[in-house]
Amino acid sequence: MARARRADFRVVGDADTQRANRHDWDREADDYQREHGEFLGDASFIWSPEGVDEASAGLLGDVRGLRVLEVGCGAGQCSRWLRLHGATTVGIDLSVRQLQHSRRLDDETGTYVPVACATVTRLPIASASVDVACSAFGGLPFVADIATAVREVARVLRPGGQFVFSVVHPVRRMFADDPTDQGLRVIRSYFDRTSYVELDDEEPGYVEPHHTLEDWVRAITAAGLRLDALHEPEWPPGLLRVWGGWGPERGPLVPGTVIFSTTRAV
Repeated sequence: MARARRADFRVVGDADTQRANRHDWDREADDYQREHGEFLGDASFIWSPEGVDEASAGLLGDVRGLRVLEVGCGAGQCSRWLRLHGATTVGIDLSVRQLQHSRRLDDETGTYVPVACATVTRLPIASASVDVACSAFGGLPFVADIATAVREVARVLRPGGQFVFSVVHPVRRMFADDPTDQGLRVIRSYFDRTSYVELDDEEPGYVEPHHTLEDWVRAITAAGLRLDALHEPEWPPGLLRVWGGWGPERGPLVPGTVIFSTTRAV
């Protein structure tokens, strides 16, 4: 989606990142659901723009009877799918407008998802009360303080519980957000951890922090989680859909998504 703001790269703290992104998602939620709602489905679990579907990928395994927390649930599509497959779910999201879309889909589908407006760095969930936590591009790509975020998720997991989440693949930061072959030239250092920022009158209006693979693995292990698997979905043949920097021209050549599968130590 085209934005009229001036873009920059700078260090932005977690509080300012949350404030900017809450306002941005409230403002953009209607367009986001209009543009991507059909692809995401009303009660489907799509992990990434490559179309990785939990129905076939099975990254969470059998969820029947499990208590599941969805982080950054948006309109609750993934949680709704989980409930239809026997899980008890709750979703949290930073954006009130996204949660209003979740209520809309509740009414349209007849499958209701309990949700709360909250941040992953301060979950309103009791410790060791969740069997599974998941996040499909929800919240974590927009968090500056991933150490606190992952530690909070680990806190609410029971021993042996799993946390599976997808984020933008860190190598993407090296390239322009261009899905064509013109976006294959390296323009930034992979190790430059300043955030991509869109400015409203010189104040952050939208923030995308950058964390390397090492940063993510360090946050995972420091939180007491075991990294079980790292998935890098390939662009599927025949998928012609363009979503921001994801598309059929560049997608087969440069990874766009990474999915981490982790487990809390027993």
